[in-house]
Amino acid sequence: MDYIYHYPSFLGGITMASDGSHLIGLWFDGQKYFADTLQNPVQEESLPIFKDTCRWLDMYFSGKKPSFTPPIQMRTTPFRKQVWEILLQIPYGHTMTYGEISDKIAKEKGIKKMSAQAVGGAVGHNSISLIIPCHRVVGANGKLTGYAGGLDKKIYLLKLEGVKNGIL
Repeated sequence: MDYIYHYPSFLGGITMASDGSHLIGLWFDGQKYFADTLQNPVQEESLPIFKDTCRWLDMYFSGKKPSFTPPIQMRTTPFRKQVWEILLQIPYGHTMTYGEISDKIAKEKGIKKMSAQAVGGAVGHNSISLIIPCHRVVGANGKLTGYAGGLDKKIYLLKLEGVKNGIL
């Protein structure tokens, strides 16, 4: 059984999902690929993991870097998991380009080159938004690119974190 819970943010509703002990999804309501990791019957319920995630979101939306990360479980392919693990390493208030991520993966795999477009697809399918910070990924030269939750939300989130590398 999978569980869901709703969080009202000033950027719109957020739906989170859990397997009972780990966060398996966090989406802005209606975003692209919404609820794509739900595989089982779903029940709405208040669980400790949701209370922890709400606390994380409260800290984050108040403009503070959260001091913890709720336990997450990535329900995805090995390649997407590799990309998402890199996203988790992007510090609060900083950005990374798709090209930098693809270069990092190529190096980890011991190959010459990795497609930035493949990385973009993996980033776009991130099912644990905000906590796995796909909003911190930008195009070449810091150019803002798409965001499954909407480009307006991406801009707001980067401003909230105080990103100052000239992209805003």
